[in-house]
Amino acid sequence: MSESPGVYIMGNQNLTLYTGMSGNISGRVFEHKEKLITGFTYKYNLTDLLYFEFTEDTWQALIREKQIKNMSRAEKLKLIEDFNPLFIDMYGELLEKST
Repeated sequence: MSESPGVYIMGNQNLTLYTGMSGNISGRVFEHKEKLITGFTYKYNLTDLLYFEFTEDTWQALIREKQIKNMSRAEKLKLIEDFNPLFIDMYGELLEKST
C-alpha cells in the first residue's frame, strides 16, 4: 500500500464514530478493519470506513483531524452523508485512490 496521509472516520451499524489520521491512511484503516489495534475501534467493532480525505502531508492531516473532532455529531454525520450518502464501507474506494 502506498503512503497517503489523510483523515478518516470509522463506524459501525450503530453509527458509533471514530475519527483518526495517519501518514499512511490505507495502512492504518487496514489495521482497524483487521482489528490489529486494540482500543476504541476494536472495542466498538468499528470496521466500516465511512469517510476519508487525503491531505498534502501528515501535518495537514493532524490539523484536519482536530477540525473534525471539534465538530458536533450532527456535523460529522452531515460530512459523511455528503461524501458517502449510503453510509457504506468505502475501503475499496480508498485503496483505488491511494495507488
